[in-house]
Amino acid sequence: MIVFEFFQSVLWAGINILNGASVWLVFSFLLAGMLHEFLSPDKFQRMLGNRRISSIIKATVSGMFLPICSCGVIPLGLSMYYSGAYLGPTLAFMTATPVINPVALVLSFGLLGPEISIIYMLSGFIVPFVIGIVGNHFGGSELKAPGAEENIQARLLESENDTTWMEKMKSGFHWVLNDMGLVVSKYVIIGMLVAGFILTVFPSSFIQNYLGNPSMLSLGSIAVLAAIMYVCAVGHIPFIAALIASGAAPGVAITFLMAGAATNLPELISMYNIMGKRTVIIYSSVVITSSFFIGYIANRILLPGFIPVLSFDKVNYSIQTANKILFTAPEPIKYLCSLIIFGLFLRAIMPKVKSMLVKESH
Repeated sequence: MIVFEFFQSVLWAGINILNGASVWLVFSFLLAGMLHEFLSPDKFQRMLGNRRISSIIKATVSGMFLPICSCGVIPLGLSMYYSGAYLGPTLAFMTATPVINPVALVLSFGLLGPEISIIYMLSGFIVPFVIGIVGNHFGGSELKAPGAEENIQARLLESENDTTWMEKMKSGFHWVLNDMGLVVSKYVIIGMLVAGFILTVFPSSFIQNYLGNPSMLSLGSIAVLAAIMYVCAVGHIPFIAALIASGAAPGVAITFLMAGAATNLPELISMYNIMGKRTVIIYSSVVITSSFFIGYIANRILLPGFIPVLSFDKVNYSIQTANKILFTAPEPIKYLCSLIIFGLFLRAIMPKVKSMLVKESH
C-alpha cells in the first residue's frame, strides 16, 4: 500500500510539472514549425551559423523577450540548431529565454527589490553570453548539428519553388507532428516522471531548509538541485521573496532563480539524447557554476547587509502589474496540451513497444 501511494505521488508530481509546461511546449512546437518553414535558411545561417560574438549577442537578446519556460524552449532551440545555428548561439538562446522576460523583471523589482533585480537582470544576460562562448569554443563535433548542411540545402531548394503560405504552414505542422514533436515529447515525459520522483523524495520542506542557509555548501547544493527541478522564474519569485523576508540570504534567490529557471531535468534529458553528451556537460556545468558564484558574490560582497523590501503594497502592485502582461492558461487548456504531449509520447514509443511484443511472441 505504501509503495502504491509513493508511485501515485510520483505520478501526480510529474503530471503537475507537465501541466505547468505543456501549454508553452505546444506553443513552442507551433512556433518551431513556423520557424522551420518560414525563416530563410541562408539568412539564418549567416546570422547564427558562425562563431562570432555578435551571433551570441543576437541570440541572447532575442531570447530575453520570449516569456517561455525551460521546457518550452527545447523545440525552439532544436529548430535553430538543426536549421544551421552553431551550438553557442543555440545554448545562449536556450538559457536567456526562460531566465529573463518582462514579467519576471516586473515581479522581481517589486518583490525582491532593485538590488537583487539588477544583479539578476545582468546575470540573465552575462550567463547566456558565457555559455554561448564556451559552447562555440568547446563544442567539438557538436558545434554544428549532424546533417544540418544537407537540411539547409534541401530547404534552399524547396524555397526556390513557388510554395504558398498555407503549404508552408502545413509542412511545418507535419514536421512537428512527425519529427520534432515525437522526439522531444518522448524525452520530456520521461524527464517529467524522473523530476516527479525527485520532488517526492525531496519535498519542499527539505528545499526550504537549504534555502535559508547562506553557506557555500548550501549555495552549491541549491544550484545543483535547482538545475534538476522544474522552476518557473515567474511563479517562484513570490516564493523566493517570502523566504528572503523570513531571513534567507539574497544570494539564495539569485542562485535558485538562475539555475532553476535556466534548466531542469526534462530539458537536460532531451538535450542529452538529441544534442549530445558534450552539450549537456557544457550547459549544465556553466549554469550551475555561474549561478553558484553569482549567489556567493551577492552574499559576501555585493549585498552583505541586505534588508528585504517586501511589503503588502509592493506585493499587491507588482502582482497586479505582472498579471496584466502574464498569460495564464485555464486548467482545461493545460490538461489538453498535456494530453497532446502524452499522445506524441505514445506515438514515439509505439514502434519500439510493437517490436518488443513481436520478439516476445516468438
